[in-house]
Amino acid sequence: MSFIPFLQAGGAGSMSTSSSLIGSLLPFLLIIVIFYLFLIRPQNKKQKETQKMLDALKKGDKVITIGGIHGTVSSVKENTVIVKVDDDCKLEFNRTAISSVELTEEEKAKLAEEAKNKKLFKGKKSSDLEKAKKAEAAEEK
Repeated sequence: MSFIPFLQAGGAGSMSTSSSLIGSLLPFLLIIVIFYLFLIRPQNKKQKETQKMLDALKKGDKVITIGGIHGTVSSVKENTVIVKVDDDCKLEFNRTAISSVELTEEEKAKLAEEAKNKKLFKGKKSSDLEKAKKAEAAEEK
């Protein structure tokens, strides 16, 4: 009995087994990529934005806590924030209990202007943008 035909058959079998293995692992890899792109990455991005907001807290900011309490920050400590809710009522919260910071009127106006500019200049080249901005400035004068 010769081993050469047996070895050749074994080699060909392992070739189809490896392609079968890749074919069976491909759906799992695809699911992992989808989970990363649609779940993990956006969550990490939101977490970074929240941490940036909490780090930027300062006296005078109007905040909303996760419990729905509205107030103004009266002082900021390392891990806590004292929020003035009423004239004689101050509450101390962990920084992580702050849900959001309300924008001032100036910040709202600035964001509205930026959104307006993005709408007006969407899809235009940089040279066209400069011309459009100059024309808009001339109209305002």
